[in-house]
Amino acid sequence: MAGLEEISQAVVDGWSEKTVELTRAALKQEIPPLDILREGLIPGLKKVGDLFEKGDLFLFDMVRSADAVTSSLKVLEPILQSRGERMEAISRFCIGTVHGDIHTIGKDIVATMLRVAGFEVMDLGADVPTQKFLNAVKESNSDLLGMSALLASTIPVQKEVIEKLTEQELRGRVKVMVGGAPVTEKWAESIGADARGANAIDAVRKAKQLIARCPQVY
Repeated sequence: MAGLEEISQAVVDGWSEKTVELTRAALKQEIPPLDILREGLIPGLKKVGDLFEKGDLFLFDMVRSADAVTSSLKVLEPILQSRGERMEAISRFCIGTVHGDIHTIGKDIVATMLRVAGFEVMDLGADVPTQKFLNAVKESNSDLLGMSALLASTIPVQKEVIEKLTEQELRGRVKVMVGGAPVTEKWAESIGADARGANAIDAVRKAKQLIARCPQVY
């Protein structure tokens, strides 16, 4: 459908205003909100991910495209809620940037891509205290916990959270993913994380692998 293809392209181009404008136009044409999500926004963001992996797009481009999708979701979500509709969540994912680190861009992109991939995402924000991560695991029944750290000085907090999860007998409840510029595969393995997300695309892929039951929606 032409309108949905235009929405996908607007996402690829990273045009938030145009994506929202086209989303509203599609709704006026009585295109179902779930179709706009599944056949417009998701394919667009998938193409962005493919282009990023090929080196044809950069982090700045991904930020713009993620913002475009987020803006459109703000239009769609109230309508979906009023109709009692939603994409069936394939899993619950709790995510945040660790204590001492206020950076959010990478975490926000991952959260957006997880949402359009079908995950129910609880975003704890930035500078998240260890206890807040623990409380979230206790209270949310999340299947996965993601911790982002952009500063090398804050990656020890990832280890601390995992240790506290173990001490409080919560580690068995949740799969733990870590990410951020200074986070290596060696570090992730050394602290007992289940996976490291090298980038947003990799994070979504590995999240799916950790919950093998999920359908291929992204």
